[in-house]
Amino acid sequence: MKLLKNSLYIVSTPIGNLDDITLRAIEVLKNCDIILCEDTRHSLKLLNHLKIKKKLISYHKFNEKKQINSIIKHINQGKILSLISDAGTPLLSDPGRFLINACIEKNIKIYPIPGVSSITASMSISGFSDKFLFYGFLPKNEGEIVKVLEKLSDYEFSQIFFIPAIKINYYLKKFKKYYSNRKLLIAREITKIHEEYLRIDGANFEKFKKTMKGEVTLVVSEGQKHKIYFDEEKFINKAKIYLKKYSLKDTVELMMINENISKKKIYNLCIKLKNEKNY
Repeated sequence: MKLLKNSLYIVSTPIGNLDDITLRAIEVLKNCDIILCEDTRHSLKLLNHLKIKKKLISYHKFNEKKQINSIIKHINQGKILSLISDAGTPLLSDPGRFLINACIEKNIKIYPIPGVSSITASMSISGFSDKFLFYGFLPKNEGEIVKVLEKLSDYEFSQIFFIPAIKINYYLKKFKKYYSNRKLLIAREITKIHEEYLRIDGANFEKFKKTMKGEVTLVVSEGQKHKIYFDEEKFINKAKIYLKKYSLKDTVELMMINENISKKKIYNLCIKLKNEKNY
């Protein structure tokens, strides 16, 4: 496989089982000049397994901005660079965005080498709708967690989160409040020795007694559309009273306060009443 010089390759690596890597990913790692690693010690386990020896550069969330100029310099010198994360597909809840944007600005070619991802792996066995939203790690602050879940629970799509296993009970308590009408899949240690898949209802889960370890991908099922009850007869009677006292514009504004329907629908109903009764 011939790689292009002055290029950056985004290479997906295993999320647990070291054999879960594509042949193309192996060839890219073998033939590139430098490998950017989130944690060089962690990446060496995979590279030693594959018998690959390359120059490694540490590239993580604490130094990613600082390293950009040096990395760009290597690429402009004709080097071929690969970016890998500790596990899975880089840039999905992992560093790399600033580097990608710097390469785009400098017209440097970027190529994805697809492979394993805990997102697609867990989604594939969930049984939930394949129209999904990936969020990743939730904020650490409790107030921010509440804000995020309040907003996301309004979306009907399936949803995927990364959760620290050791705090699973804490997070599930939050999910119970906002996703009580949905099903959840807890995918723990995917492809690893102790991998485990637990299916629970958002409203009827019991607190785990044993401390859960490892990494968890939490998949939430799709939601159901909430049918809004609209009492048209009650609406018309109220609107008639308002139309006798107020202008059409003021009536529409007043009706919007207590009616959970669109302004357009309220306006159309009011204009119909006004035309029929000549208010």
